[in-house]
Amino acid sequence: MASVQASRLKVGMLIKFDGALVRVLEVQHITPGNLRAHVRGKMRDIKNGRLVDHKFRADDMVDRAILDERQMQYLYREGDMFVFMDNESYEQTHLSLEALGDGAQYLLPEAVISVELYENAPVGIHLPATVDLKITDTAPGIKGATASAQVKPATCETGLVVTVPSFVNPGDVIRVNTETGEYMSRV
Repeated sequence: MASVQASRLKVGMLIKFDGALVRVLEVQHITPGNLRAHVRGKMRDIKNGRLVDHKFRADDMVDRAILDERQMQYLYREGDMFVFMDNESYEQTHLSLEALGDGAQYLLPEAVISVELYENAPVGIHLPATVDLKITDTAPGIKGATASAQVKPATCETGLVVTVPSFVNPGDVIRVNTETGEYMSRV
């Protein structure tokens, strides 16, 4: 276990808290005028799904979970479960929509993704910095439109809605930043 200062907690981190593995959902740094700074964390227990709210002192040390990563191929979605196949052993692994969070909107069938494992149990995924997605629905492009100010919403093949420039049309493939969910360029 590696320790990290509570003031350095980030959304998505996996930490040990009260003997359980929890994923940080929200972090709020609070610095009252004449009192000590503290960090309010909202976390979800990985095993039972319960929400945990806790106030850490800013200088408290928190145990960060050490994760293994294994390359797996995303196969298909089955309700709220996503099925991955280990590229070496060919074993199938199921991850819930809750464990994937927003990452589920960037998954394309047959994509090779790093799956995070804690004590050989899958707990989440590590996405590449960008993904290329095909536009399935958007307003038609405007002739002569340049990359300036005009934008419109576009729905991608995974269901993700991205704000794109007005010259992007249905059927175009765009590159999307997986951290911010923003349009980067046409591919």
